[in-house]
Amino acid sequence: MIKNIYIVLFLLIPFTFCAQRYNRPKPKKSYAKGAIFAQWGYNRSYYSKSDINFIGTGYNFTIAGCEAKDRPEAFSFDSYLNIKNLSVPQFNFRIGYLYKHHWAISLGYDHMKYVLRHNIPYTLTGQINPGVDNTTNWSGYYLNEPINTEESTFHYENTNGLNYIRAEISRIDQWYREKNSAWFGLSSILGFGAGTILSFNDFTFAGVKTVKTSSLSGLAASGHVDVRFEFFKHFYIQPGASAGYMLQNNVKTRPGDYNAIASHRFGYLEYHVVAGWLFYLRPVNTCDACPHW
Repeated sequence: MIKNIYIVLFLLIPFTFCAQRYNRPKPKKSYAKGAIFAQWGYNRSYYSKSDINFIGTGYNFTIAGCEAKDRPEAFSFDSYLNIKNLSVPQFNFRIGYLYKHHWAISLGYDHMKYVLRHNIPYTLTGQINPGVDNTTNWSGYYLNEPINTEESTFHYENTNGLNYIRAEISRIDQWYREKNSAWFGLSSILGFGAGTILSFNDFTFAGVKTVKTSSLSGLAASGHVDVRFEFFKHFYIQPGASAGYMLQNNVKTRPGDYNAIASHRFGYLEYHVVAGWLFYLRPVNTCDACPHW
């Protein structure tokens, strides 16, 4: 009898090792399959020159060589830390999931602002019917006519804003990680994204100013590079930059008038800093010092 028990125990030893092998928790990795991240931060943006075409009742003209700037909110507790005003500054929001080691898919919302600069020499080409604009007195046919714009009489901006809603695929690599406590890690993120543009347009022309005219105004594509400083396997701070190309071919400029649109194309460069949190669908470790298989 005792002999038979020893034989059974001997036969069960391999299965015990196998159970230990497959049930042993693996360490949490920010680049591993099953990790989820969510982040929020703020940006500054810069734009290339563009030729903006304006179409509406009685006019169809293009202002060439347009320059634009962003409009960052002045820092204050109320603007950046009051939860009621978090969406007022130029912000970035993103959530993502690692569907395999090192590779993530995500969905994000970049709230940028685009404001036409003034007192810069532009040129005007196109047609404005007589009597349409009695403020700037633009009337007739123009071909590369030099003009200077003023915000009080002619203005174009997307400050509520130029919203880039995109899906992205990213490569995440961890270059450094504290071995014992795992309190700090350093990772890089390279990504490519594409999506749509939600515009809230302010337009001043022909003595009429309209604001917050909303439209899905176009498409965009972009590339992104970030550095992520990870703390205690869950919290991170991530500075980075993105560059892309935007095609806005259907910016509504007058509410209720679907014939009044603006269109242009331009490149952009954005710098951002975000803070985020890492979750793990399959918590893979309680001690993070155990060997993994």
